[in-house]
Amino acid sequence: MVVLTGATRGIGRAAAIALAKRGADLALVGRDATRVQEVVEEARAAAAPGLMVNGHVADLAQMGEVRRLAAEVVSAYPQIDVLANNAGAKFDSKHVTDDGHEQTLALNHLAPFLLTNLLLEPLIASDARVITTSSDAHKRAELDLDDLDFEHGPFRPWRAYGNSKLCNILFTRQLQRRHPELTANCFHPGVIRTGFGKNDGTLSRIGMAVAGPFLGSPESGAKPLVHLALDPTDDKGQYFDKLEPSWPSAEGQDDALAAALWQRSAELTGL
Repeated sequence: MVVLTGATRGIGRAAAIALAKRGADLALVGRDATRVQEVVEEARAAAAPGLMVNGHVADLAQMGEVRRLAAEVVSAYPQIDVLANNAGAKFDSKHVTDDGHEQTLALNHLAPFLLTNLLLEPLIASDARVITTSSDAHKRAELDLDDLDFEHGPFRPWRAYGNSKLCNILFTRQLQRRHPELTANCFHPGVIRTGFGKNDGTLSRIGMAVAGPFLGSPESGAKPLVHLALDPTDDKGQYFDKLEPSWPSAEGQDDALAAALWQRSAELTGL
């Protein structure tokens, strides 16, 4: 069973269909019930008879929804072979969730951190793979563990996004150190023509629309996710640039920072 978040747009949707074609049972997670059902039907049409393709609706920016989803998944699937933490977004202005977290951090980092931890028991039992969609934008990060929610400093959208993508890398690194029985990897999919930027202001959306023809397809962006989910690999705790293992920024290789971020994330999510 592959649990895939952010399954209704772009890379997630393309990955859902590709995984179905490869013979994976799927639990597809998205925020909008209509779009979840649409991608479930697309994946079922691409899958061989007898494969399981189910949908789950959750707003992963809300930690209560993450906890509900985790309980739902544990109840429904006795075995989880792959958790693909793919849901993410960039926001052009600051939004604070009901839990009091800046929305970019909540959706892009705290949600996969909490969901993975809540699913650890079935993941470990299956020697599972945990894959997290990161980005080359992590090189823009200026991570302050004492102000992850931008409560004290000015909110800058690209810094917030870059911080969250660095968090993905550090989370992957520390997850692998804490649970060597798992295979944890993260990846930069390339600059992809997806729904990315839909939450931005008008100028940003226009810029993305103009650049669209020059960007990679969602199918190309999904290839690393599918590869890391299903293909043989000896790589663990790695950052991939598309299909190739790569070195993240110096901060992304900092084990002390990874351990400190884990502790701070546990505090913020109530683990």
